[in-house]
Amino acid sequence: MLKRGQIWTVVALAIAALVFDAFFAVRHGFFDLNVYYGAVNYWADGGHIYDFVRKGSTYGFTYPPFAALTMLPMALVSWPVAVVIGSIATIAATVWLMRRLLAPMIEHRKWTPWFAVAISLCLLAVYEPFRETFLFGQVNMLLVGLVAFDLLLLVARRSKWAGVGIGLATAIKLTPGIFIVYLLITKRWRAALVASATAAAATLLAAAVAPDASREFWTSALWDTDRVGALAFISNQSVQGVIARLDPVHPSKVFWVLAVLAVLAVWFVRSRKAAAQGDEVVGLALTGIVGVLISPVTWIHHLVWAIPAFVLMLERGGRRMQVFAALAFVVLSSRLVWQYQYDFSGVDGFLFSNAYVWIMLALLVLTPSRIPVSREPEVVGGKPADRNPAKPKASIYR
Repeated sequence: MLKRGQIWTVVALAIAALVFDAFFAVRHGFFDLNVYYGAVNYWADGGHIYDFVRKGSTYGFTYPPFAALTMLPMALVSWPVAVVIGSIATIAATVWLMRRLLAPMIEHRKWTPWFAVAISLCLLAVYEPFRETFLFGQVNMLLVGLVAFDLLLLVARRSKWAGVGIGLATAIKLTPGIFIVYLLITKRWRAALVASATAAAATLLAAAVAPDASREFWTSALWDTDRVGALAFISNQSVQGVIARLDPVHPSKVFWVLAVLAVLAVWFVRSRKAAAQGDEVVGLALTGIVGVLISPVTWIHHLVWAIPAFVLMLERGGRRMQVFAALAFVVLSSRLVWQYQYDFSGVDGFLFSNAYVWIMLALLVLTPSRIPVSREPEVVGGKPADRNPAKPKASIYR
């Protein structure tokens, strides 16, 4: 149960978050959810789902056919009901995720679990990637939750079902496929096979149910980059976005490939080290970050994949790292990059229009991959406890 002081703390933070969002949040009217809703209704009425374009925009359905199948039940409910269901699903996934990520701090600091989760939700309410995810009606938190469930529970416990969540997430939105690569480079062969088989099975199921939509997606819609927007658009906070803003007309493909290879090299080394320590939450954090960095298009709302990294910096980092995490969080809540939406030229334009990318790169390098060990030896039976730094404790997530 929450204590009275905790309740008032949560209420105060919730009010502060609401006031902040009232001034700074952009009301998107659940735009993306409306695209999903319109597309599946158009499809249910006999239209081709990838021909659908939301009225008053150039945006249509961009996800694989399996995602369309999972969203098809929306055609059975009204728009307000779809908004309520989508919002509840996002909040539920976020609550579960934060409860898992905060578990070590809750245990170590003797926090009340739901107080810690409530505080985290208040903070996330002002975090631009999360509030954009919520206000757009995006599926990001559902995917993060699905992958986290797989890595932190199934893979960590070596379940025979390990990989299923990652496979389903990949079939819904391709980009989580980077986690299959993570399983491969960390030599979890069975989990990687299960993830690949699950993604393939879901894709084949969609092809069997909707052959025309599947054919159109895999041969046409997937390769039509105009469907997702301009690479130089300020919301594209990926390595490709940085390069595109340097030269919006002819962005260098060679520069992009070299930059991606450098990012992947850092991720490869750090992820393998974390996996060797049995630290799956670090694998989740690093792989989520590398995924948004190397993707050609990473809208700001996709940066919810950085949430695990922020939790790790607060949990395991020293004072300087915690200060950095706090400052980075403030920047990512500030809409700073939007000040350069129409003019990202000059040194200041280069530095600040890409601010979120710099933070992601810093998180990739700085996110701590080992639980700090106290310098003071524990005393057991009147004698200092024996410690072997070469054999770190297994992750609490196992």
